[in-house]
Amino acid sequence: MTKPRLNFEEHQQLGDRLRDIRDELVHLNVQLANAYPRSGPESAPATELEAAHEAVDRARRGLERALYDEHPRWAATSVYFSRREN
Repeated sequence: MTKPRLNFEEHQQLGDRLRDIRDELVHLNVQLANAYPRSGPESAPATELEAAHEAVDRARRGLERALYDEHPRWAATSVYFSRREN
């Protein structure tokens, strides 16, 4: 059985949410990087936040590909990636 795909509006909403999550992760990563050493055990939280924001970006790229496959008529890179980012 084929699962339903996201409609275009759902892609837009998810894109907005993921963009906000990514921006918050980057902000927190910078805050930690400015407060703690960038190497050694104390750097672990910032490193994990960086990995999290990279994972969100990978998910966004995958969802953008799905968007173009599923809704080529309305697809745009601005759905998942916009100038609002850090």
